Amino acid sequence: MKFLDNHFGLNAQSVLARAQRAEILASNIINADTPNYKAKDLDFNEILNQNKNAPTIKPVSLKTSHSNHLSNSLNNAYSLQTKYRIPENASLDGNTVDSHVEKGKFAENAVRYQISLSMLNNRIQGLINTLKGE
Repeated sequence: MKFLDNHFGLNAQSVLARAQRAEILASNIINADTPNYKAKDLDFNEILNQNKNAPTIKPVSLKTSHSNHLSNSLNNAYSLQTKYRIPENASLDGNTVDSHVEKGKFAENAVRYQISLSMLNNRIQGLINTLKGE
């Protein structure tokens, strides 16, 4: 298993981080008109630098005290620090979301997510070809 972590490490981290960032940016867009909502984002470069030497992002284990509690899911299984974005223009209602900026960042993240996914797919295909002896 360690071989797979080392083989896919950075590509897998990138896909997971970009997926989480897409959720955060979508939340910002949805809350563009919510008073006092503060825009959040992930610092992708910081995530990669923090995990440069680690093969994968470490999962967060949650304790449950009741059988009806939900277990970890992909959405909350990775501990990535969100930060508040500094607004370019002040809003009277305290909202720091700029819809145009958020939509641009969401589109850029979507393209980078696709690139990360393609790179991960290439690594997987290369491993499959190696195992087949091609």
